[in-house]
Amino acid sequence: MASSILRDILCRREMRYVGCQLSLSWRRRLLILERNARTEGLAGKYVEIFDFADGRLDVRHLGVSLPYRSFDKNQRVEQGTVVENKRLSEALAWAAEMQAQPRPSPRVKTNSEKGGYVPTGAKRGRRSDSLYRPKS
Repeated sequence: MASSILRDILCRREMRYVGCQLSLSWRRRLLILERNARTEGLAGKYVEIFDFADGRLDVRHLGVSLPYRSFDKNQRVEQGTVVENKRLSEALAWAAEMQAQPRPSPRVKTNSEKGGYVPTGAKRGRRSDSLYRPKS
C-alpha cells in the first residue's frame, strides 16, 4: 500500500459544514477557504477535514485538496512596549503607577447578602415550644 494512502487512512477525518462566507470551524480555529473556481460552489455543503498525527490539516472536497487560511480564535494580544509619545507618556506613567500599587482582594458576597437577606434568628420548620403545641 502506498504511504500516502496509509497516511490518509490513519488520520482523523471529520465532515464540516461550509458557511456562506466559505468558512468552517475546527478545534477553536476558523478555517477560511480561498475563493477560486472550486470553492465558490461549496457554500452550504460539507467538506472533509484530514487531521494528521504530525499536526497538519488538509481540507478536501471529493478528494481534491482545497487552499485555506487559518484564524485562531484564542489568540491573545500581547501588551506592547510603551511607545514614546509626548501626549500619551503622562497617561501611561499614571497607568503604570496605578498598576504597581497593591490592591486589596475583593470581598465576595454570598447569595443571601446579594439578595438583601437579613437573618432574624428564628429557626426553620415548625415551632417546638410548648405554647404552640396542639392539644390532643
